[in-house]
Amino acid sequence: MHPDWLVPDWDAPNVGALMTTRRGGISAIAATPVYLKQVHGARVVRLGRADAQPGAPVHEADACVTTERGIACTAQVADCLPVLFAAPGGVAAAHAGWRGLAAGVLEVTLRTLCEAAACEPSQVQTWLGACIGPRSFEVGADVLRAFGAAEDASDPSRFKPNAPCKWLANLPQLARDRLTACGVVSIGGGEWCTVEDTSRFFSYRRERITGRMVAAVWLRD
Repeated sequence: MHPDWLVPDWDAPNVGALMTTRRGGISAIAATPVYLKQVHGARVVRLGRADAQPGAPVHEADACVTTERGIACTAQVADCLPVLFAAPGGVAAAHAGWRGLAAGVLEVTLRTLCEAAACEPSQVQTWLGACIGPRSFEVGADVLRAFGAAEDASDPSRFKPNAPCKWLANLPQLARDRLTACGVVSIGGGEWCTVEDTSRFFSYRRERITGRMVAAVWLRD
């Protein structure tokens, strides 16, 4: 594992997890990464061993869940928020841009994981990776409407007025809100900005043509 990569600070000894940066690759982990065709939606797929085989079809979804060892659930990002989940006997990864977040990708991921692992939301640990931060994510009224926020109400912890008809959105806080509402108690991370930290992270908003980071989580043998 590259020393620059991010690692969740959760208490999950039977779970491996990381998020890559600009440095290093992702080949040297103890599981086979399964990648998705991400479409900024809320579809979640449950992965099995067949999904980790060479030539396996690529699922069109924005989150994945597994209860099998040897498979790494992944989310690829370059400003969107990656969210990793660790439960007793299962793991999940979600790609949460504002569209997917508003559509309920975290709620569906949590529900699918709890069903697969036969656990409660309070037993699930979550971790928010690096994403576009609250000083850089300028949005319009369409984003406020997607989250049910009023344009004339200032809530700087979530949407801070920035310019005429523009606001700065706090993507990690919006994700925390949704996870907390579902009964998740353990929520970590969410403190890195992909736009501001130019040397460490890729950023689509900053560079337009850029690479991707990968957040991955797997059950240890």
